[in-house]
Amino acid sequence: MLIPRKVKHRKWHKGRGRNIRIASDKIHLAFGSHGLKATTYAWLTSRQIEACRRVLTRYTRRGGKIWIRVFPDKPVTKKGNEVRMGGGKGAVDHYVAVVRPGTVIFEMDGIPAAKAKAALTDAAYKLPCKASYITKEF
Repeated sequence: MLIPRKVKHRKWHKGRGRNIRIASDKIHLAFGSHGLKATTYAWLTSRQIEACRRVLTRYTRRGGKIWIRVFPDKPVTKKGNEVRMGGGKGAVDHYVAVVRPGTVIFEMDGIPAAKAKAALTDAAYKLPCKASYITKEF
């Protein structure tokens, strides 16, 4: 699964739940001709990204190429069950990628459009956010 090799800070702040801004980076297809774009805000765990990657590779069958445009670099901490209050912040449990509305999550190329759409819509079921299928305009 995807985790950072080395981090500058082991534990991060959670972040405020301010009004959710629309993505300004990774909003267009850069590599492939078919993609999956997030339409709502979410934290994607490394397990969810891996589950989607497996769905996409099952459809490509060594014929196409897949690009993962997001990387889980934000550490999420968790304390054990039935632990009393206090005692500091918990240990790092997993990593997430913060996805804003409009972010391209996956891209595909090298397979027919109908097959790519089926693969990306199946992969969207594995995600905690709503996502839509997009294509490159020529």
